[in-house]
Amino acid sequence: MSDNRKLIEDILAQVERTGDLDADAVKAAEARQEQLAKPTGALGYLEDITVRLAGITGRVKNDVSRQAVAVFSADNGVCAEGVASAPQSVTYSQTINMPRRFTGVSSMAKYWNFDLLVVNMGVKMDIPETLMTRDMVSEGRIARKIVDRRLAPGTADLAKGPAMTDEQLEKAFLTGIEAAKAMKDAGVQVFGIGEMGIGNTTTSACVLAALTGHSAEEVVGRGGGLTDEGLARKTEIVGEAAAANAGLDPLTVIRNAGGFDIAAMTGAYVGAALYRIPVVIDGYISAVAALAAARLAPKAANFMFASHKSREQGYVIAMEELGIRPLFDLGMRLGEGSGCPITFKIMETACATMNLMATYDEGAIDADYLEQRKSGNFF
Repeated sequence: MSDNRKLIEDILAQVERTGDLDADAVKAAEARQEQLAKPTGALGYLEDITVRLAGITGRVKNDVSRQAVAVFSADNGVCAEGVASAPQSVTYSQTINMPRRFTGVSSMAKYWNFDLLVVNMGVKMDIPETLMTRDMVSEGRIARKIVDRRLAPGTADLAKGPAMTDEQLEKAFLTGIEAAKAMKDAGVQVFGIGEMGIGNTTTSACVLAALTGHSAEEVVGRGGGLTDEGLARKTEIVGEAAAANAGLDPLTVIRNAGGFDIAAMTGAYVGAALYRIPVVIDGYISAVAALAAARLAPKAANFMFASHKSREQGYVIAMEELGIRPLFDLGMRLGEGSGCPITFKIMETACATMNLMATYDEGAIDADYLEQRKSGNFF
């Protein structure tokens, strides 16, 4: 076993030892929700958010105003099989456009002034050195340049052999752990996980089918707009990869049929649990990585919140396996972590109600009628 693999195993074991929610804080948060000036449950899932945040942080009242999204960029060798509608140059263009705040998620970062951690895991085209840095945190803030963690100019073609080597897998996973630590070091209170990489709906479908046993037809979608011919080839490749990797552990599945982005994202979810930071799932690729993380360290799921319901059909399967429901459905399918900023605002709203709403006593409200309601005397 390599040193990096041993480190990964140690981290997974630590998450399982320390990844429980704080039971006392959960009870205290539930008790406060009972006392706030509203019928219990009237704020629906907003109440659940506050209770789970309490379990993560150990505090009943929480602040999630320091936010960030981590985006892992990489190209995928399987694109040679004709499974993507866009050229791989798009991965390069959008990766360098993120620090310029020109893309979907980065325009939100500019508007709402949250941090964006862009990590080059394996973009095929060479990114100019002037646009990159080695440091994820600079002067106490998330780096504004692209962080260079490039393992190769994209993965190998998974239809012809393993997508990556053991060493590449391990380094990618640990980069995700490093990204979570960077969030902690920069004082980030909640972060989301996104990606950029042409061909990664194919790699995600391969990983999801192998982990869950669902058929290729159930997990494969058209991605950015695949032709019928491309869809048929994509389904064929996913079916073959799923059969070849069925029953294998998640890291081996990712090594054989995933991408550098998925490996790093999986590590970032585990890292969120390790450093006890709430973390937001974006769309399909992000959800598959979240599922892989939860399979490796089940308690990592305690720290996950879902954003939007992706239009990719495999997304529903991944989230059902995780047991986490999306917060909203806007018909989104962009990726990049673009659903996460909207979720941050929902989480801020939940915290505002928990922190600022008056209790019955503070508001001088007679709550006896609620006891009658609970006993079923009126509806």
